[in-house]
Amino acid sequence: MPVSSQRFVSRLTRNTLALILAGGRGARLKHLTQWRSKPAVPFGGKFRIVDFPLSNCLNSGIRRIGVLTQYKSHSLILHIQKGWGFLRGEFGEFVELWPAQQRVNETAWYTGTADAVFQNLDIIKSHNPEYVLILAGDHVYKMDYGAMIARHAEAGADMTVACVEVDLGKAREFGVLSVNEKHRIVRFQEKPKHPDPLPNRPDVALASMGIYVFNRSFLFERLIKDSETPGSSHDFGKDVIPAAIANHCVMAYPFRDVRSGEQAYWRDVGTLDAFWQANLELIGVTPPLNLYDRSWPIWTYQEQLPPAKFVFDDENRRGMAVDSMVSGGCIISGALVRHSLLFSNVRVNSYAYVEDSVILPDVDIGRRAKIHNAILDRGCRIPEGMRIGLDVAEDRKNGFYITEGGVRLVTPEMLHQKVHYVH
Repeated sequence: MPVSSQRFVSRLTRNTLALILAGGRGARLKHLTQWRSKPAVPFGGKFRIVDFPLSNCLNSGIRRIGVLTQYKSHSLILHIQKGWGFLRGEFGEFVELWPAQQRVNETAWYTGTADAVFQNLDIIKSHNPEYVLILAGDHVYKMDYGAMIARHAEAGADMTVACVEVDLGKAREFGVLSVNEKHRIVRFQEKPKHPDPLPNRPDVALASMGIYVFNRSFLFERLIKDSETPGSSHDFGKDVIPAAIANHCVMAYPFRDVRSGEQAYWRDVGTLDAFWQANLELIGVTPPLNLYDRSWPIWTYQEQLPPAKFVFDDENRRGMAVDSMVSGGCIISGALVRHSLLFSNVRVNSYAYVEDSVILPDVDIGRRAKIHNAILDRGCRIPEGMRIGLDVAEDRKNGFYITEGGVRLVTPEMLHQKVHYVH
């Protein structure tokens, strides 16, 4: 039966268990992950990063999902419980939280991506899947996993790794694949100093997306062997994949847009500059990630809020937003917002000006404040007249974090306000 058959793909996805690795610290996001894990970081006005792999699973017909948590997981757990509890267990559908619980070793938490899965092999066995789909919980993209699983089955692979093309200079941040003409992986390097380029394309490399399809028995075999290997860091990229490619069929799955055949949208929002840029990309006329696509909805939890409101229409005190996205519960009160993304329950008070900024939920921007090139974390209360992003010396004096790209990150702690804002 051809790979394009929906029935064929549907049968495969029904026999697949998805595991989302959502315990990452996300240290490169600096203070944004001081009280939350990277998958719990808000994104796109109303979502969390973890909503993207979760939504991809549902839209792909995969309805057995385990979310593996570890680092500062409270806000992530609350989000999953509130927004992802609608699947029916009596129909074999679920989103389960699998926290690090020392199931194998009573003295060790998860020590690597492979170890996180290894410590839950007994739970995986109880669900008896034919295939196990392992997903990073900290990337933003839309992907039909059914097509990848179908390609995996058609190739008779033991393991398949999804990959994207990246500039050679950026490839040092990823696992880099080298493949033969049949897309079989012949070499895998985790964050190499000198990445292998594609043949005939010296400026491009193939980077792993952190998405893997395993045959169940092969996954068990490799994880047990890795757990017994002295000196292993118990990581898929560093240990499991390089050890498997020599004697087993490990295939690459290039991630492309099914309509155009071009490189599909995928963002690793692992740095503050990347996070800021990916959010602001969404407000464009034709954004690379279409959140308005009804055929592939992104699901999430959001509290019931009134519509955004824009008040006052005086000449110098007009509430308005231009080239921006403004979420529910926001009030733009006699202020101007330009080329910015506002999450829920943001208040921008009279005569304030916000430009090129990402404002997370529950922020209050005081009168006459000016905000440029900034990320304001949840719960910030910006004092009246404060200037952010206009003067480097002033921002450093105030204790704000400044990225290499010049983006300012402001958190409540930096403003000497409420701390431990975990939601």
